Amino acid sequence: MDVLYFAWVRERIGVPKERVETGAATVAELVAELKAREPRYEAAFADLSALRVAVDQELTDFDAALEGAREVAFFPPMTGG
Repeated sequence: MDVLYFAWVRERIGVPKERVETGAATVAELVAELKAREPRYEAAFADLSALRVAVDQELTDFDAALEGAREVAFFPPMTGG
């Protein structure tokens, strides 16, 4: 699946997008796999309360199922003005 990173998440990880092969059943399991890769992922996902997630462009939460998903995006909360 494609994993997209936006704003400071992208800055910490160092890439805007990557293709990930995963056996994760939920977003939380995917995050655990990513965090185990290397320190830059650990830093980006250290505080999940500071992140939002979308699966196939639908805003969701970290216990969302990934079955059939083609894209997961991580980004900080949006602020309006």
